[in-house]
Amino acid sequence: MADGDSPMTDRTDAGAAGAAGGAARSGATRRTPVRPDHPDRPVPVGPAAPTAPPEAAVPRPLGEVRRWPRSFAHRLTTPLPGVRALARLAREGALRPGPEGLRGIPDLPCAPAPAPVPEARPGTVSVTWVGHAGWVLRTGGLTVLTDPVWSRRILGTPARLTPVGVRWEDLPPVDAVVISHNHYDHLDAPTLRRLPRHTACFVPAGLGRWFRRRGFDRVTELDWWECAELGGVRFEFVPAHHWSKRSLLDSCRTLWGGWILTDTEHGKKVYFAGDTGYGHWFAEIGRRHPGMDLALLPIGAYAPRWWLRDVHTDPEEAVRACLDLGARRMAPMHWATFVLSAEPVMEPLHRVRAAWERAGLDRERLWDLPIGASRTF
Repeated sequence: MADGDSPMTDRTDAGAAGAAGGAARSGATRRTPVRPDHPDRPVPVGPAAPTAPPEAAVPRPLGEVRRWPRSFAHRLTTPLPGVRALARLAREGALRPGPEGLRGIPDLPCAPAPAPVPEARPGTVSVTWVGHAGWVLRTGGLTVLTDPVWSRRILGTPARLTPVGVRWEDLPPVDAVVISHNHYDHLDAPTLRRLPRHTACFVPAGLGRWFRRRGFDRVTELDWWECAELGGVRFEFVPAHHWSKRSLLDSCRTLWGGWILTDTEHGKKVYFAGDTGYGHWFAEIGRRHPGMDLALLPIGAYAPRWWLRDVHTDPEEAVRACLDLGARRMAPMHWATFVLSAEPVMEPLHRVRAAWERAGLDRERLWDLPIGASRTF
């Protein structure tokens, strides 16, 4: 089998399968220092992440082939779970909602687009939620897919709860794809095989080989705070509180993060968080990118909290992250698509709406879209 497609894999972000390699990581037993201003939030372990001045970095060449370290484990915000945590998870077995939590499936908001996604006129940005962390972004003259998953099922999880928001045949020509990390619910090989091999792919450091092996010839790998430009859009890779794993023996071999897409002519900025826990990176991203127009933030796959809090924001933390970023609008994602964790399926939506209201934010700026819906600014 091709690398990364082995059935001997983790259970992606739900963490269940990180068990296979979890205990055998260097640093799994290290004590993690905490931040004085947020005692419950650890600072990064290992060597510091790369730093850069607040002004924009010089764009890297497109398609550049680069060499990377064997591991990015030193970029972890907190050590991955050790033997005790894995034993507790096995003992409690709380990785799926109970029958009561699944009764909300018919209420999940889904309105698959009946027509092609809207175009974005110069100076505007159009976003369409495909489901989970997948979006169709139209900005700067480009059509960009984020973490595209059109498959009905991903490895180790039940079939998707809701249909894909946009039929593949209704997509406009895709100019570029951005990938946040290599977990199976964000990097879906069957979906990517549908794309022309000349599609521009922007991926985390270390993941370019996976794409080139599959015939993609315009692959740009970036480290945190690096950027590249295609057409009228700048793609910058930014940090996230997460991790990577594709098979039993490759924990943290590739990097993870989010993306900022900037219309270079009109300055419109969209932040795609990918998959992340809450922490200090949001404020730093906001400091370097003031005036963020829209933040696409995850609100699901957070229970049990003791197991997932370091790698997945819950709805309240997502709202805090939006405030840290200084984003004008927030669009929730990473829920209503796959059952990856134990919270009731409709709970993320109820909680994010309540948290938004408690924060006194303008209701019109919370874009809690149904799957398949579009908005333009």
